[in-house]
Amino acid sequence: MPDKYFPPKFKENQFHCPHCQVYAHQTWFSRVLGMGQGVNTETPFSTSQCAHCGEVALWLEGRLLWPQESLVAMPSPDLPDDCKADYLEARSVYPYSPRASAALLRLCIQKLMLDLGEKGKDLNEDIGSLVKKGLSPLVQQALDVCRVVGNNAVHPGEINLEDTPDIASSLFEIVNFITEDRITRPRQIQTLYSRLPEGALKAIEKRNGKT
Repeated sequence: MPDKYFPPKFKENQFHCPHCQVYAHQTWFSRVLGMGQGVNTETPFSTSQCAHCGEVALWLEGRLLWPQESLVAMPSPDLPDDCKADYLEARSVYPYSPRASAALLRLCIQKLMLDLGEKGKDLNEDIGSLVKKGLSPLVQQALDVCRVVGNNAVHPGEINLEDTPDIASSLFEIVNFITEDRITRPRQIQTLYSRLPEGALKAIEKRNGKT
């Protein structure tokens, strides 16, 4: 299964199944209403069947009708467990209330700040602290998006979750992006570095002035 999440999409041959969440082939069928005497009328309903679990999803005019699916990515495997619970809850309520979803994601971000060594009380202060520690501009901008949207600190003509619910959807991507940048990549580099030969590690320490 690919690392990237592919949400269910009308008439696509493969995506993450809304039932089993496995990236699998989908077989499509058009729903036909029998009228008798061999006359059939095609309806606006379609179904897709997952090759992995065999379950069927119902679509109406290109929109997934059942099962209800949030159509947003699953959390990064490296997202801490306490944050992951909020992320999954936000994902489950997103189809019904993007604003509630965004509020849960802001709580997720606050907890993530604690895991990154910050206070986790004032997101603006935490961002400033991380910037001083060398936070990349892209991650800083991503965090500020979460901060502003989460606070509903908006004015006429600016982002408003009621007007643009897709903004809430993008917050899921931002949480995973921050996790990738601050947790996943450093861990991967540290793992590779620790596998260097002992002689090479000592030479690096000597170069860096360490004894």
